[in-house]
This record gives sequence, structure tokens and C-alpha cells, in this order.
Amino acid sequence: MPHSKRQKIGVIGLGIIGRGVTANLRSKGFQVFVWNRTPRPVPNFVGSPAELAEICDYIQIFVSDDEALLQTAHQLSEKLAPRHIVIAHSTVTPDSMRAAAEIVESRGARFIEAPFTGSKIAAEKGELVFYVAGDEATLQEARPILEASSKEIMKIGELGQATAMKIATNMVTAASVQATAEALGLIQALGLPLEKFVEAMKGNASHSTTLAMKMPKMIKRDFEPHFSTKHMLKDMQIANQLGLSNYLDLGVTAAARDQLLEQMQWGYGDDDFSAVARKYLPETESTGHEEPRLAEREEQTSAEATAPAPEVAPVLAQMSLPPSVAAAVVASAGAGEAKEAIPARRGFLTQLLRRARQLLKQPVSSKEG
Repeated sequence: MPHSKRQKIGVIGLGIIGRGVTANLRSKGFQVFVWNRTPRPVPNFVGSPAELAEICDYIQIFVSDDEALLQTAHQLSEKLAPRHIVIAHSTVTPDSMRAAAEIVESRGARFIEAPFTGSKIAAEKGELVFYVAGDEATLQEARPILEASSKEIMKIGELGQATAMKIATNMVTAASVQATAEALGLIQALGLPLEKFVEAMKGNASHSTTLAMKMPKMIKRDFEPHFSTKHMLKDMQIANQLGLSNYLDLGVTAAARDQLLEQMQWGYGDDDFSAVARKYLPETESTGHEEPRLAEREEQTSAEATAPAPEVAPVLAQMSLPPSVAAAVVASAGAGEAKEAIPARRGFLTQLLRRARQLLKQPVSSKEG
């Protein structure tokens, strides 16, 4: 990239991170144009992704999920040319990241995968860490843009692998915050001061920057979003899908996902993901706010109890098992024919996974007659 910082940069997605990155780019002398699905009264807001591509050679994408990333890539594609570098920062499935790259590269443009770690404060301070994948020459050209909002740029490997790394790191983050929420609940139930637990954790080997930031806010029930519940839930759903397709029983990740899902069901999807502490640290004085939500939860639980159980067939399809193994797994669960749907019960998927592993290690005999 030319050394002039007057190079025009496009930013798509003005959420928590996109806003922080935009501010950092401008503070470092870059000329930035922006687009967001919901119009914002901000400088250099353009009418569409295609218009952004007409103006800018470098485009950073900060949209939230797989569908949004692929839709954005398609919207950009009509105006993309070899002069463009598109940098995708979304946390999505590796397959979706590779699909977005194909759309961009089919127009002769270049593509960088660059999910990041760091939330609101890191984005505002320009201290994100980018996990990147892509052509080395393209990465070098785009490096000054990434450096404007980061403290480290880590090369991971091929397209799709940087996203996998981001998902894996978020598994640890979600699990550690969930465990901390439970520990705080136990400390409170035992009548111990929560502040003493925070102090004790500072000398514990498992203490981390995340816990140092989250614990005081969890105690205060301050769930202002730095990384939202809905986005962490999406990442844990991706992690569990990847685990399932690779025959891994990700029990802790599944538990973290379920607690995040519960917060979503209670209407707290836009809160910080540390809101999982809400159920373990009830307010000492009733505000009249929680009870209606709990009543709604009871109604929902009752409805779920009478609703039809999900079918296992779609789960088997996601696992990409050989047909003979899939048939044997279903048969071993007492369903008879492989194509027959069977209801998923609590713990059933774990049993299903174990059975699949066993069958993959040994020949599956067919029964005649």
C-alpha cells in the first residue's frame, strides 16, 4: 500500500468494534468512509457497500454472522476489481469465510481473513489482536491498516484457520466466565464476601485479563455490552457444530452455550455475555424486573415440555458420518431403520457421539433377513 495515509478505507458495520476501528483509523490520518445496515448520522456515510467499493480500495467488514458476511460480499462484488483488498473480521464458520473469499476473489480482488480478540475497550484504544490468513503480499500491503487498530497481528495459516482459532479462544473465554459466575454464586450462598473471592483469584494461576475486567462488573450486575451475549452465543453454537462434525464431545462448551441461550430467552441478548452471572447473583432487593421474566421462563419451560422433541436425523447429517455408520448409530439407539427419526432426549447426543466413535473404529456388520 502506498505510504500516504490519505488512502481511502471503507468500514462496513458500525457496531462496538467497527466504531472503535473507524475512530482509530481517522485518528491516524486515514480517510474513512462507512456503511451500516441501519443508517447512522456519521461522517462519510455512503449509500451501499457497492458505493463504498467505488470510493475505497481497502474495505474492512465488521458484520455479525455468516449470512451478513456472505450478503455483504455479494453486495460488494459488483464493484470489486484487482485494486481492492477486502478484510473480513467477522467470526463465522470456516466454510462461510472461505465462501466469502471465493466471492471476492472471483472478481479479481484480494481477500484477508482477520478475526480479532479484544472487545470494546481494546477497539477504542487500538489494542485488538488480529488472527490473520491470506496471501503474504496482500497481508503486507494491508498491514498499516490493521496496525492502526491493533497491538498484534498473528499469522495463523490458510483461509478458514484464523476463524477456527478465534472460535477456539472464545470457547475458553466463555467457559471461564461461566465458571466464574457459578463460583461467585457459591461464594455468596456460603455467606462469604464476593470481594474476597476477587482478591483470592488475583493470586490464582487461572486468573486472566478477562476475569479481572469481568468479575467486578458481575458483582455489580453491570452488564453494559463489551461483547454481547448474542454474539458469544453464536460463537459457541459454531464451536459445537465444529465439534460435532469432528466427532468431539464439547461438554463444557455446550454448557456455556446453554447458559448464554437462557439469557437470550430471558431477553438479555444485547447485554454483555457476563450476564450469565445474573441467575447466580440475584439482586438483594426486588426491583419487580426479574419476576415477570422468571414467570415467562416457567411458561416457556412448560411449553417446551409439551413440544415435540427435535429429530436426530439433522444431527446425523451434520456429523457427515459414512452411511453405514449412521445407520448403525440409529439402529443402536433403538430406532430400527436408519431413515427413521428418533427423538433427542437429555444426554442422548452424548450417547450418539460415543456410539459413532466406537463404530468408526470397527467394521459395521449388516444384518440380513
